[in-house]
Amino acid sequence: MQVILADYLGFCYGVKRAIKMARENARQDGQANTLGPIIHNPQMVERLKSEGVGTVDRVEDMEKGTIIIRSHGVGPEIYDRVEQRGLRLVDATCPHVRKAQLSAKELHDEGYRVVIIGEKEHPEVQSIFDWSGREAVTIETEAEAEKLEHCARLGIVSQTTFSGERFERIVGRLLDKSRDIRILRTICTATDQRQSAAVALAKQVDMMLVVGGKNSANTTRLAQLCAQSCKTYHIETAAELQPEWFDKIEKIGITAGASTPDWIIKEVYKKCQKIR
Repeated sequence: MQVILADYLGFCYGVKRAIKMARENARQDGQANTLGPIIHNPQMVERLKSEGVGTVDRVEDMEKGTIIIRSHGVGPEIYDRVEQRGLRLVDATCPHVRKAQLSAKELHDEGYRVVIIGEKEHPEVQSIFDWSGREAVTIETEAEAEKLEHCARLGIVSQTTFSGERFERIVGRLLDKSRDIRILRTICTATDQRQSAAVALAKQVDMMLVVGGKNSANTTRLAQLCAQSCKTYHIETAAELQPEWFDKIEKIGITAGASTPDWIIKEVYKKCQKIR
């Protein structure tokens, strides 16, 4: 049985940067807290907790110390609340997310009706919405795009981890909604690379394993894309592997979301190699 890793998988630059910043500040302060889980990977969050990086749900949950803005980013009012409480701020917002936030703000300030193409409940999308003056419309499907009313000026941004293919289809439905449209495709390169590599590999193997948090949007999207080509399982750890999955399987492909650490990927890879 052959086990093949995707050309692009695992941690992206923004995630590596956020984890590095969290660890450095935990060592410096003895204890630091992220506002919400720093990334959508429960195993990595637990490992960081053991290293002194805790998690709080609200700014008000902290009386003193260092608060770390997670990779998904937050709205401008959070920065004000942190300052008001006298907390030390470490901003680990992914630079690509920051670009999407500022793009939404720029479009709003210039008088465009802002549309965010992405998942309404995702924390990154919520942060982009906040930077739009809390006036943007979030669209997740082509059907929702069809229902958008015509407007004088339309500005479009995207969730950085959204499917590039779905983004293009939704944009296609919005092109007749205004005569003045600005499209800022804020999907990050790492997302495009991981999705393209996963799709290419899925077409070459009998089964795909997509490794990453069940709460990770980009990992879930990889699983959805792979499932269009072959049998696919979305797992968080090697412990979830079932021997019966491998019956009559000759080639296995492995990919992982942008928030999946290397050590989890290696464990899955090694366990697959031992299964015959």
